[in-house]
Amino acid sequence: MQKRQTVEIFQQRLSELIERTGQTRARFAAKAGFDRSTLSQLLSKSNVRLPRAETIARIAARHAVSVDWLLGLSQQDQITADIVSQPVVEPNADDPANEGLRRWHQESRGAKIRYVPSSLPDQVKTEAVIRYENVKLTMAAADAMSESARARIEHAHRADSEIEVCSSRQSLELFAAGEGIWRHLALRERHRQLEHMATIVEELYPAYRWFLFDGRERFAAPYTVFGQKRAAIYIGSMYFVFTSTEHIRELTDHFEQLIRHAVIQPNETAAFIRKQM
Repeated sequence: MQKRQTVEIFQQRLSELIERTGQTRARFAAKAGFDRSTLSQLLSKSNVRLPRAETIARIAARHAVSVDWLLGLSQQDQITADIVSQPVVEPNADDPANEGLRRWHQESRGAKIRYVPSSLPDQVKTEAVIRYENVKLTMAAADAMSESARARIEHAHRADSEIEVCSSRQSLELFAAGEGIWRHLALRERHRQLEHMATIVEELYPAYRWFLFDGRERFAAPYTVFGQKRAAIYIGSMYFVFTSTEHIRELTDHFEQLIRHAVIQPNETAAFIRKQM
């Protein structure tokens, strides 16, 4: 293979890798240990040289691909080879202005969103509940988070979009009873939240479908599958983001298992919510 051809293949695959991670060029470069200007130089059409071997190795290691794939010596990129391969870590997950989360939702328009919430689904929370859950946020930040939640529910308003949610029935029962983290949330606010959720679930069904499983039988950490593009597991203050076909397939299969074991179907969820009031 000619040197110039190798450079061209490297640039093509580097561009593909950046796109698959869903990161900005600045974030991608920082993760690989250099700045955006260096990355721009590597991708420049006027560039006729490969970067140093340690630079290529660092890109491969930080973004879970093989050096051979980057250089065009292999068609196996290794992203899909191992389900425990290194994910992309997206920090600031609790930031109401998180750019990554906003972009992932925009890019998945027209696709199905599969969502396991950490508490109540973000799309159906009232502003009072958002402020209560995020007690350390400023008023402006809480307002920004409320606006973000409202924007996400718009996904289900589009005729070509779907949102499926799975959570335990016990999470709703604990909320209604004011137990656990909800102990200090006023009863009137809990009732408002329950009525708000029931109304949205009714209005948006079947585009918005909320399944409830028995938490004594099933467990699920919070995660979201954004169509076929990516999946993000929330671990508190950060996301582990996967863009490989294998990771997305595995989490989609896990979600389908939750649906199959649901004890309350989406057409029953609103009534179940109102029974908690």
